[in-house]
Amino acid sequence: MNHLSSNLTSAIWEALGGSSEAAGTVRFDGDGQLESRFRVTDLASASIATAGLAIGDLIRSMGGQRPRMTVDRRLASFWFGLSIRPIGWSLPAPWDPIAGDYRTADGWIRLHTNAPHHRAAAERVLGTHLNKAGVAVAILRFRATDLETAIVDSGGCAAEMRSIDAWRMHPQGRALADEPLARIETTERARARDWTGSLGRPLAGVRVLDLTRVLAGPVASRFLAGYGARVLRVDPPHWNEPSIVPEVTLGKRCVRMDLTNAHDRMRFDALLAEADVLLHGYRAAALDRLGYDVATRARLNPGLVDVALNAYGWSGPWRDRRGFDSLVQMSAGIADAGMRWRGADRPVPLPVQALDHATGYLLAAAVIRGLAHRIETGRGLRARLALARTARLLVDHGEQPASGPLAPETDADRAPDIEHTAWGDAQRLSVPLVIAGAPMRWDLPASELGSAPPTFQ
Repeated sequence: MNHLSSNLTSAIWEALGGSSEAAGTVRFDGDGQLESRFRVTDLASASIATAGLAIGDLIRSMGGQRPRMTVDRRLASFWFGLSIRPIGWSLPAPWDPIAGDYRTADGWIRLHTNAPHHRAAAERVLGTHLNKAGVAVAILRFRATDLETAIVDSGGCAAEMRSIDAWRMHPQGRALADEPLARIETTERARARDWTGSLGRPLAGVRVLDLTRVLAGPVASRFLAGYGARVLRVDPPHWNEPSIVPEVTLGKRCVRMDLTNAHDRMRFDALLAEADVLLHGYRAAALDRLGYDVATRARLNPGLVDVALNAYGWSGPWRDRRGFDSLVQMSAGIADAGMRWRGADRPVPLPVQALDHATGYLLAAAVIRGLAHRIETGRGLRARLALARTARLLVDHGEQPASGPLAPETDADRAPDIEHTAWGDAQRLSVPLVIAGAPMRWDLPASELGSAPPTFQ
């Protein structure tokens, strides 16, 4: 099955502006696949390979030779779940008690209520219920489209289950048909490079200001940290995502800032001016409303590598809609197709949060290509990606051919080093990407949100 991973890598890499010749240099190891109607293991392998190819291009821009690289398809599949293995402690439950899929009067809907304000928005529409049983009774009164609209209008997150064909005919699905996998444009002339990357540690000294949360953006910045970037993650006061933070803060410093507070804004302006990369996952107009539109960011830091993510795309009526991987799977027809493939009586999502993870590695690739672009041209780069566009990539590459399952995880799949996290000791799975002469490793263990001062040092 490795040729399928290779073909998908070529398609993604060329969509990001890479050369087809380079895409053919990645070797894929490992048999088996995650159980799904769609090519999830190939997507995992190809997206990680794409980020690796970007590292290879950066090494060439720095005067080196394109390195050999290998992707382990089995480990790539596992990393699309969780990479951390706690020792003597456990991760909290990943979902709020009322989050999930519910039958409506005419179909299915998914509620995403992990954030307290998103749960409150759903409860403004449905009333307060102690458990899923009460929510289920309330939801049966609604048509799926009407309930989706009501919860979204209340400030919450919900998605009706649509078929692939229905999504293609939906106004947002039609808008996505015209969007590239990544919107990339050259920007202003940048300041002279002052980061100290080497051929063996190509992102050493690169300053990344990370304004992303669950889950694609943190996957991207974790990858960047693995090759030496100084990642400073910025969260607002009181935000938390306890089941995810130990997984994704590896290699990062984490700070809290309130961008509506004048003092914090002054500190943030200074950090933005100092950064080489801004990675953000706000909805399309959210940074604008905070006073950090494209023009302001360019004024504070001409030539910045500015890479953004949103859920449903950058055009169309849903460009500002809140969304998460599980919701996009419902909207874009993936859960419906899975249900039909399995002959099930309820939505069947992908076996992992593949849209988040894959888009995360594509975000990382876009960042690294932007840094190589700065070296080669002296100019910055702006890129925009979306979970729903990654969903279209997965759907368009068709059904997964029959193959055996992945071999189960064993102790031998874990890296030997002990990571002393803020919650206790842990191990990580061995990395799925091996680049000759440039090993992936992290200098900092996973840490709590808000545990560091607001500085790149």
